[in-house]
Amino acid sequence: MALTDLTLDDCMTYRPDVPAPADFDDFWTRTLALGPVGAPVLRPVDNGLALIDTYDVTVPGFDGQPVRGWLRVPAGTDPDGIGGTGTGGRGLACVVEFLGYGRGRGLPHENLLHPAAGYAHLLMDTRGQGWSAAPGATSDPAPGPSGTVPGFLTRGLDRPEDHYYRRLFADAVRWTEAARALPMVDPDRIVVTGFSQGGGIALAVAGLVPGLAGVMPDVPFLCHIRRGAEIAPEPPYTEIAQYLALHRDRVDRAFTTLSYFDGVHFAARADAPALFSIALMDPVCPPSTCFTAYHRYAGEKSVEVYPFNGHEGGGRVHERLQLAFLRDRVGAPRTTGASVTAAHLPA
Repeated sequence: MALTDLTLDDCMTYRPDVPAPADFDDFWTRTLALGPVGAPVLRPVDNGLALIDTYDVTVPGFDGQPVRGWLRVPAGTDPDGIGGTGTGGRGLACVVEFLGYGRGRGLPHENLLHPAAGYAHLLMDTRGQGWSAAPGATSDPAPGPSGTVPGFLTRGLDRPEDHYYRRLFADAVRWTEAARALPMVDPDRIVVTGFSQGGGIALAVAGLVPGLAGVMPDVPFLCHIRRGAEIAPEPPYTEIAQYLALHRDRVDRAFTTLSYFDGVHFAARADAPALFSIALMDPVCPPSTCFTAYHRYAGEKSVEVYPFNGHEGGGRVHERLQLAFLRDRVGAPRTTGASVTAAHLPA
């Protein structure tokens, strides 16, 4: 691998003018006013595990359309939140996670880091992207118009009202609000996170949902989207370039639509403490695009840079930093009666 973009010194001073649409805030106010706001529906599932419980979750998303996912909690957590679900009577701190491009929610026993650490973990399936999902994936009932290219970035590109990410970001806001409605969760201790596309979604939620305890965007996608489309050598940004190579007369219209979904503008409206990660040899999410969002981020922030990594970023090394960030922002995780102690171990 080699540097695909600017050096770190150049990234630290890179502050391009990326103007938001004049009606950006009104657009999102109108979007989030669509459809009913319903309570999450939980159904316990057998995950085959002794120390973690899993629930199949359904939440009304964009315009009331059902969004699926998993809730994972330490075993023995009362779903009604009655006793034993936190420190000093509080519910569990909750990590709300959004997935990378093309990923589905997977199986009930996957993604155990956060519940194993003692937190509630609410993982949202990504509408229409459940290529790796178990049965029950979230569909996207709004088909894209003709002329799109494979993928999701060009679906509904003619108008922001029709664009795929309008639906997806609205899903994510409703999903985060659903976390606050769970009886076993402390609504004041919710942190949103995600890798790549999930990091871009986390930034959108941070800009649209006030009062979060923290945000952890990991090599975030959908930031300074035009630059990504111009310089990224690998998908998904290349979908935009492919589309505009076919539709030469739609450049201005396309980037106007995409500006309503750019993480740079959500970052400028966010107030929660944030831990970013950025990789300097990333060919998927060029580091200058991620740094543009980081520099615009309005809340308290820090960034961990991985100089010789590609889109994998910091991997498991970065997870340790995220666990430390969680402890700092929401307190030490709970322990449960199901925890293994020396008394339970065989002689």
